[in-house]
Amino acid sequence: MALMGVQLVVSLLAASVMQRMAPHLSFARWLLCNGSLLRFKHPSEEQLCALAGKQAPRPNRRDRRQNGPAESKPLTVPRDIELHLEATPVGVLDALVLRFFLEYQWLVDFAVYAMGVYLFTEGYYCALDAGKEVNIGAIWCVLTIFFCLKTLYTLMSHYFRSEEGGERSVCLAFGFLFLLVAMLVLVVREDYLEFGLEPGFASLFENLESFAKQQGYMWSVPVTKLSVKLALATVCAFIGALLAFPGLRLAQTHLDAVEMNEGRPVMKILLHISFLSPVLVLMLWVKPIARDFLANAPMGKTTVTLIPSSTFSSVRLWAVVALCLLRLALTRCHLQAYLHLAQKWVEQMRREAGRIPAIDIQRKVTRVFCYLSVVTLQYLTPILLLLFSTLALKSLGDFSWGLVPDVPGVSPVEAGFPAVAPPPPAAGEAEGGAEAEDEVAAAVAQLLESLSALRSIVSPVFCRGLFAFLTWWVAACQVISSLFGVYFHQYLIGN
Repeated sequence: MALMGVQLVVSLLAASVMQRMAPHLSFARWLLCNGSLLRFKHPSEEQLCALAGKQAPRPNRRDRRQNGPAESKPLTVPRDIELHLEATPVGVLDALVLRFFLEYQWLVDFAVYAMGVYLFTEGYYCALDAGKEVNIGAIWCVLTIFFCLKTLYTLMSHYFRSEEGGERSVCLAFGFLFLLVAMLVLVVREDYLEFGLEPGFASLFENLESFAKQQGYMWSVPVTKLSVKLALATVCAFIGALLAFPGLRLAQTHLDAVEMNEGRPVMKILLHISFLSPVLVLMLWVKPIARDFLANAPMGKTTVTLIPSSTFSSVRLWAVVALCLLRLALTRCHLQAYLHLAQKWVEQMRREAGRIPAIDIQRKVTRVFCYLSVVTLQYLTPILLLLFSTLALKSLGDFSWGLVPDVPGVSPVEAGFPAVAPPPPAAGEAEGGAEAEDEVAAAVAQLLESLSALRSIVSPVFCRGLFAFLTWWVAACQVISSLFGVYFHQYLIGN
């Protein structure tokens, strides 16, 4: 007897396919290496000398034998030479040598398979009455969230190991800023920001105390509301520090993408909508702006119900998913805008006077492509974090994708996890059967009992408040860091 039925089989099949097909078929590798992205090759010394109107220097072997290895003078060329970089499609061999490419490929491929498992699980729950089974799709969503945070932490650790130390100061400054913002947000009442944290934590503490009493322990939760909020604010500051550089990078790529699509008004509108999408996500959880206004929209002297309050939660989930898909659809546009920085730097160099070493030109052009996988992670990881937080909110928070009103008398807050199937009879009570089957049945019974205890503690009310706040906070961090990035690139350095 299978513990989780078809879901477990599909989950194991997805994990096996991902492991075996990664070297041969990878969505992450296709995203960068399908020929649509163009990188710029650095010019050789011969090309630079030809543009400068002089012959390339050749080493004098006779002088080298007489005087030993002499110090070669670096080749310099005028800055205003007519240099045009050669564009070539990004190939697989080019991408494999990039730093953090393997981390990027693993994260994106895992997110793709997690989305496939989640879609199958949602269809399975709609087609069959699977209320007694564990939601495997929700587990994949939580794992994707964890791996996104781990990847962002790896990137931030790289900045902390930098010799210059400027990146470290930026991360620390944003961390303290987001700590202050988180403490301000957590004192706002539920009448304005409808996360559901207060009833969520109350439900968690009550369930923990009840579970301890069932196990024979007289124990009460030795924490206060203030300490819980301080701990949550610290976690929020850490997430904000992780999202600092992705937000700054998003601002730069957005400005460059808008500049590249100057003659395409539709694309510019989509780029602006994509950039401002986290602001729309923030407003969806502001109750006076979103739920109250749409349920009682003023229309002259009367009020009109645009979206019923009972279906507003489903509409909000659909809106966040649609905004995430829009940003994913514009990935290549932003990445091409980043790769175009090499040509943009050459054009800026040509407007300057003086001479520049040839090695500096080659290093500047090459460095842009070398950080392509890092920039891709900085662009995609916050989107995946926001998307899978929303999917986990739907599944673990016991929401619905349906846009029809809920059944009267049953509110989403009062709904809970589906009841767990009772443990099967012990091995000694089974009639006949081999000893191995009895051991398997006992193990299944014990695991089901553990899952039942976990479900009794982590209620949908708690999951609803936690993942709603996580979704909102990720969007808030993107808004603050990206707007600061726009100000920095547009006004401080004159991008």
